[in-house]
Amino acid sequence: MDSLTSKKIIITGGDGFLGKYLVTKLKECGYRNIFVPLINDYNLVENEAVKRLYRESKPEIVIHLAAVVGGIGISKKKPGSFFYDNLIMGAQMMEQGRLFGLQKFVAIGTICSYPKFAPIPFKEENLWDGYPEESNASYGLAKKMLLVQSQAYRQQYGFNSICLLPVNLYGPGDNFDPKASHVISSIIKKVYDAKENRKKHIIVWGDGKASREFLYVDDAAEGILLATASYNKPEPVNLGSGMEITIKDLASLICELSGFNGGIKWDTSKPDGQPRRLLDTTRATQEFGFKAKTGFREGLQRTIEWYKEQRIRGLIK
Repeated sequence: MDSLTSKKIIITGGDGFLGKYLVTKLKECGYRNIFVPLINDYNLVENEAVKRLYRESKPEIVIHLAAVVGGIGISKKKPGSFFYDNLIMGAQMMEQGRLFGLQKFVAIGTICSYPKFAPIPFKEENLWDGYPEESNASYGLAKKMLLVQSQAYRQQYGFNSICLLPVNLYGPGDNFDPKASHVISSIIKKVYDAKENRKKHIIVWGDGKASREFLYVDDAAEGILLATASYNKPEPVNLGSGMEITIKDLASLICELSGFNGGIKWDTSKPDGQPRRLLDTTRATQEFGFKAKTGFREGLQRTIEWYKEQRIRGLIK
């Protein structure tokens, strides 16, 4: 890792949820030459902006985190935007990086790329065994093309590109906007809204039977850093925690940790999303020594406390 600390690194999406943690972790490890392009300065959907980014920043390594993301609701509402924007950003960043002579490209994919009914736990070799869950397929497939491009460029051009597949992330600093939030932040906000308004229950989408795996955001940043430093192979790598919890149990746990004694009503008219999610993380451990450190209950408590404090201070609703 020490040999890379002098390298100039671009982190697209570095001002976002995961990006801020990754920037902090890189700096803690001695990286100083880090550039975070902001969307107002570089709209990565525009090819000329991507070219200008490479010209002006002259990177040696790119970690491509930038993405248009959100929960099931917004994914179903804007599948075209999710597909095009994510596809074109990744394709242009990698192509212009190749033309620029970039030393390494780290592509951040998604668990949404896995088939809807992939065997549990999801292994990287199962990635092409079926179609993704329909509600977020456009996002999952757009991100999956990063892997196709990465492997094709390595084969034809000898371009050093790797692809990581993180599971659902959570932690302090997550997006709590109900229009775009994921399940943990969405439920936390609903609980505190209910407490503030003295409501006797919250409403959660689906029937609660679907399961998810969650990875604490700081652990995800650690995994990306380790892979950036030492992984240089074409095969994709899962980043996960190895835990699985149903949405029903998740909602109950959030209520418990938040001190909410009300009930939970399930809106079965709304989609559940993929039936189950759990990753096999053997490859990440074997290839670059990654293993999640943060227990789920601990990470969830930190997230709830952070949200509570931000809400009290009026910095978040």
